[in-house]
Amino acid sequence: MPHDTPLIALLAVGLVLAFVLGSLAHRLRLSPIVGYLVAGILVGPFTPGFVADPDLAMELSEIGVILLMFGVGLHFSVEDLMEVKAIAIPGAMVQITVATVLGWGLAWFLGWPTLQGIVFGLALSVASTVVLLRAMEDRRLLETRRGRIAVGWLIVEDLVMVVALVLLPALAGSMGENAKDGTLALGPVMASLGWTLLKVGAFVALMLLVGKRAIPWLLERVAGFGSRELFTLSVLAIALGVAFGSAKLFGVSFALGAFFAGMLLNGDLSHKAASDSLPLRDAFAVLFFVSVGMLFDPMILVTQPLPVLATFLIITVGKSLAAYLIVRAFGHPNGTALTISASLAQIGEFSFILAGLGVSLAILPEMGRDLVLAGALLSIIANPLIFAALDKLEARRAAADAEAGVSPGPAPVRNAGPALPAQGHAILIGYGRVGGEIAKLLREREVPLVVIDDDADLVERARGAGFPAIRGNAATPRVLDEASPAGAQLVVLAIPQALEAGEVVARLRALNPGLTILARAHSDAEVKHLIRHGADGAVLAEKELAHSMAEMALSAPPFRHQRA
Repeated sequence: MPHDTPLIALLAVGLVLAFVLGSLAHRLRLSPIVGYLVAGILVGPFTPGFVADPDLAMELSEIGVILLMFGVGLHFSVEDLMEVKAIAIPGAMVQITVATVLGWGLAWFLGWPTLQGIVFGLALSVASTVVLLRAMEDRRLLETRRGRIAVGWLIVEDLVMVVALVLLPALAGSMGENAKDGTLALGPVMASLGWTLLKVGAFVALMLLVGKRAIPWLLERVAGFGSRELFTLSVLAIALGVAFGSAKLFGVSFALGAFFAGMLLNGDLSHKAASDSLPLRDAFAVLFFVSVGMLFDPMILVTQPLPVLATFLIITVGKSLAAYLIVRAFGHPNGTALTISASLAQIGEFSFILAGLGVSLAILPEMGRDLVLAGALLSIIANPLIFAALDKLEARRAAADAEAGVSPGPAPVRNAGPALPAQGHAILIGYGRVGGEIAKLLREREVPLVVIDDDADLVERARGAGFPAIRGNAATPRVLDEASPAGAQLVVLAIPQALEAGEVVARLRALNPGLTILARAHSDAEVKHLIRHGADGAVLAEKELAHSMAEMALSAPPFRHQRA
């Protein structure tokens, strides 16, 4: 049996390098995306050493795009958008227009046709969801007013990019032999766009009339089987099947089909679908970024330094300045405007998808894709530095206000539900099925409780039940500190990830040596790990279940007299 196949080589080398460089980027407080892109550069054709099969990489990246868009659809929230629609919709549209015009201006200076300049500008106009959310979560801003504006702004950008992905193939097709020089004939263009919109409308109508009922119905039936493997398989089959079917039957992009498939999965099943498909989505997302990195020629940093610099400035200065002015024009404070502009000063996933589509349709030169990738790398690297400078600026301003005796004003409002207790409370980490039952029992005994969970739906559920709840990963110091562990008496870790729980336990023990800390485990090794890190007790779920069932069995009539 051969041991050197292109697919296995790509998966093995690409994932190993992505893991090593992604971990290094994380240690440097950069987005792991930087590491994944660099891994792609190292296995690409423009650097010495191992070169992965580019055709296989592109096919795997298509799966990555489908699963990325499926995830975007799963987390799409009309409610989040409507809450800040007054600023997010006009603000995002104006900012996209400004960035597109700036990108077109640079393209014009480089001698590119108009359509290529528009595609290039669009690719520079949309921020990375991954980078923005991480920056907001790290600073505990996600549930403040400025955080909600940023998320709503991002939703509008994503929707615009979905529309662009639908319309670009129609534009390219209408240009025919003139695709390379970017000339357009109005009649064929309008006819092509009209036909495309008609097919998209038919697809959307089918999904809303049939898919909205059929997809949740199917998942409910599969969930009733009690098989985790079949449920996960059904989620992936829906994502890939709808994406493939939409492309073959209606001629729309994989991306749009996958986005609608995810968007129509609402209710409780969306949480389960998201969690069950997450590992595979993450793996293929990494391969997507690796494949994008393979296309990047790093020599452009040497041969075209001025266009690279101009692209970087459009991303970090041009569109950010536009966002700042828009937010200020809507009457929001300076701090909010600075936070929004800093969070948008980078580009990512949609930019790569759009640039790749533009090159494949011959409406964006390969140099344009290289400039987009260079701008993404540099802006993602610079984004933490921009936020660090913003943090220092706000700290200096707060210090100056304190010296001048100026009141800092009300703190940013967080939607944390009931007020967070500061002393004598219990902290529950994880509000899933186990955590929810623990919360009920603690409430019955009138124990004041704070919930921490990184899932937005579970946090809202906890708040709806009347518990103060904090959204975020408890392993993040800022998230844990918000629950006031120094004044707590009890911490219960109901999350199933023992390794992550061990880190949290160690930090809790350092913050408050007198805490009683209980955790959840699934093996004897996990129990030892948690105890070693400072837990007072670790409950082995299977063993406790076995004891409870044995007690119930021995209390049944056939055995009751034997126990007596």
